[in-house]
Amino acid sequence: MLKPAEADKELKLAAQLNPGPWEQHSISVAENARLIAGKTEIMDCDKAYVLGLLHDIGRRDGIKGISHIFDGYNYMMSIGQEEIAAICLTHSFPDKNADTYFGKYDCSSEQKKFLQQFLENKEYDNYDILIQLCDAISLPNGACIMEKRLIDVALRYGLPDFTIEKWKAFMNAKKHFDELCNCNIYTFLPDILENSSVNLI
Repeated sequence: MLKPAEADKELKLAAQLNPGPWEQHSISVAENARLIAGKTEIMDCDKAYVLGLLHDIGRRDGIKGISHIFDGYNYMMSIGQEEIAAICLTHSFPDKNADTYFGKYDCSSEQKKFLQQFLENKEYDNYDILIQLCDAISLPNGACIMEKRLIDVALRYGLPDFTIEKWKAFMNAKKHFDELCNCNIYTFLPDILENSSVNLI
């Protein structure tokens, strides 16, 4: 596993290749993941930070839809980072269903088949669930309540048939970490009330 400083360098290089708000979103995910992991007393805060920071690393290769998860997976595998590579694939699928991506399917049928098989065979651990959760509560400027972030995505991509079931999966992820942290995670994430009150439109 890369160390935090090494992960920081990877993200900075990626952002130089493809600048955009995804960089700050990745930092937000990482910081929130580290805070939540620290409250569980059973997780490694540095590992949570690195996985959060690099979950979208595939965006280094340009503006893409679902292809960015494969780009991230392939890049991380090429440098021997299997755990991070897995997060690149799992972070958007709390329901283990490759047909529930919010965005453009710009991948091949073979890639989609590989993704579905990967998701079905992967036993999600606390880190998979944590990054899925943090991806769903992290705006570029920090944490917000999950419903705010989900509506933000819906405004950009619409409401496909799978929306409700996927939302339930994200909410179950929050419930899981509320229980691990013995509190509502919103009570200790900074700026969450301020970010949640901002008008999306």
